[in-house]
Amino acid sequence: MISDPKSDESAKPCVICKKPQDPVLKPFCSKRCADIDLNRWLSGNYVIPGGAPPPEGVDDEE
Repeated sequence: MISDPKSDESAKPCVICKKPQDPVLKPFCSKRCADIDLNRWLSGNYVIPGGAPPPEGVDDEE
């Protein structure tokens, strides 16, 4: 039995509060949850891991 991917996505909960997603606002259920997520990005709560930056003035071509 093959499932419909669109119905699977609508069954996923909101990434913030776990309520059912709104198809217009997915992956969120409301504008409020979308704003909470945006605030987390802008305030630096979400960080993409990476290495330390190279010291200034040092070229990688040497």
